Amino acid sequence: MGFCDNSFLLSTDLAADLFHRVAAKEPIVDYHCHLSPRDIAEDRQFEDLHSAWLDGDHYKWRAMRANGVAEDLITGRATPREKFGAWAHAVPSTLRNPLFAWTHLELRRHFGIQELLEDATAQNIWDEANRQLSQGNLTARGILTRMNVELVGTTDDPAESLGWHEALAKSGFGTRVVPTFRPDAAVRVGQPERVQAWAQKLSVAAGVGADTFGGLVAALGLRHNDFAAAGCRATDHGIECLSDAPCTDSQAKIIWERAIAGTAASPEEAACFTLWLTLHIARLNHEKGWITQLHLGALRDPNPLLARRLGADAGCDTIGDARQGPGLLRFFSVLADEGSLGRTVLYNINPANNALFAALAGSFQDGTIAGKIQWGAAWWFMDQERGMREQINTLSDIGLLFRFIGMVTDSRSFLSYPRHEYFRRILCDMIGTDVATGRLPDRRDWLDGLITAVCCTNARKSFC
Repeated sequence: MGFCDNSFLLSTDLAADLFHRVAAKEPIVDYHCHLSPRDIAEDRQFEDLHSAWLDGDHYKWRAMRANGVAEDLITGRATPREKFGAWAHAVPSTLRNPLFAWTHLELRRHFGIQELLEDATAQNIWDEANRQLSQGNLTARGILTRMNVELVGTTDDPAESLGWHEALAKSGFGTRVVPTFRPDAAVRVGQPERVQAWAQKLSVAAGVGADTFGGLVAALGLRHNDFAAAGCRATDHGIECLSDAPCTDSQAKIIWERAIAGTAASPEEAACFTLWLTLHIARLNHEKGWITQLHLGALRDPNPLLARRLGADAGCDTIGDARQGPGLLRFFSVLADEGSLGRTVLYNINPANNALFAALAGSFQDGTIAGKIQWGAAWWFMDQERGMREQINTLSDIGLLFRFIGMVTDSRSFLSYPRHEYFRRILCDMIGTDVATGRLPDRRDWLDGLITAVCCTNARKSFC
């Protein structure tokens, strides 16, 4: 077994067989990512390796800061070549971090470059990757086609235009690209200036004034319908935690209209309003048969200096320590009790909550849809080998791995698709090892079915 070779992460013959014969051939259903629909619609040709690979990748930015790289060489005024050189210099220091494997898988799969990235190889790798990027085969659409991506679910604010999605729908492009409704900006009622600006944008997009509570409800409903017409099948909510305190329509109205008038909601009121909004959107989703995705637990922008300097999504977020159980229990109980609990995917960022999320999902299955309530893929700080193995093991112990909807890239980079290969190799290795140690029978029809379901067909049935 060698680094990034055909046997990478595959410790048994059966694991290798399952990966190469079954998993590797399955298309990718990337139902949650942060790719730009404009880049896909315009079939962007990337200017250089930095723009394709480093620009916007907060995973790499975070590692570079930890390695003592100055901010100018990360997000600042340095040239793209200088920033790439800083990353190349940092790569040998990422040994045992998932970025080390991802970096070299991406270089191999997209560019056929098998050299290890470091100072001594940086110029050759930069030149060769740029040569290939300039030829046109590694455009935004070209990458999706080459990586066998069947569906892309982008992440879209309901106040933004769906014009790029409309253009894509008419383009005849083979990969289906659909929006995902993400109303996170609506819950920033503790920051009146931000929510006021967003409400104005939403009003324009919906054609209904969102500066009143009734207007907000109407505008969200109209945009929900617009997203449905554009092929949307899911919403997504990035929330630190859900409140256990109930919030009536009357309470939500007071909180919203005060924020619009310039009065910041207290933390307790903001949490209450967030629960109200998430329940409201979940009810709309149930009516349309959509999936509600809850990304829970991230503590955003804890470093005030970098937050002021760089804004959001700059690689400064961390694992939150909020209590998740009571709010989730209220969310599910309210919807189940009124008969409006639809398909739901839970993502947790704190490994301490693994068993909680896996068990809670099982408590609200109702036999109507296989895998109706999902504990989703190991996310963000857990989307590395250890995190994936722990997620798969806990899900297998408490739920049904066979119904799992599998991996997402959750990325802003078109070059990140080898993360699906990384996940699939780990999954096949775990199953192969179970057979080798007598924990599972060597029933290839069952094993093939499991691998196919987790790698592709479960997600296809849910999101396509």
